[in-house]
Amino acid sequence: MQSGSSIMPGKINPVIPEVVNQVAFEVIGNDLTVTMAAEGGQLQLNAFEPIIAHSLFKSLTHLHAACLTLESRCIRGITANKAQLEAIVANSIGIVTVLNPFIGYETATAVALEAHRSGRGVIEIVRERQLVPEETLEKILSPEGLCHLHKAEPV
Repeated sequence: MQSGSSIMPGKINPVIPEVVNQVAFEVIGNDLTVTMAAEGGQLQLNAFEPIIAHSLFKSLTHLHAACLTLESRCIRGITANKAQLEAIVANSIGIVTVLNPFIGYETATAVALEAHRSGRGVIEIVRERQLVPEETLEKILSPEGLCHLHKAEPV
């Protein structure tokens, strides 16, 4: 939304997320105001209800505007580069963690070390060594498997 700095050509400043942060800071402050005002009330009579209502309405109004602005001027139009994300997952040594129950700790460690030393992906090494049947591997590495939304059975 705003041109970047003079020392970083092509940089775009993240002013919309920064505005959302500022609104969040304000809401945190308003929450403290509400807390203190509620605490300061006596029995069922609270002389501080006006500041409670003011702070709540101000927070809701500003959060609503911030969310609409974030969605329309920052989030809308963002798309995932599926091929690049799949390559990142495939080449991440951390992916060995999800394979640990299926290939065992020692084998997982050996695969991780080989991936690190060779620069190859964990999945490539697991496939090469045929450590997990392909169908099981695909199920484990699916987004649902990685998020533990379904259970693949350890081999």
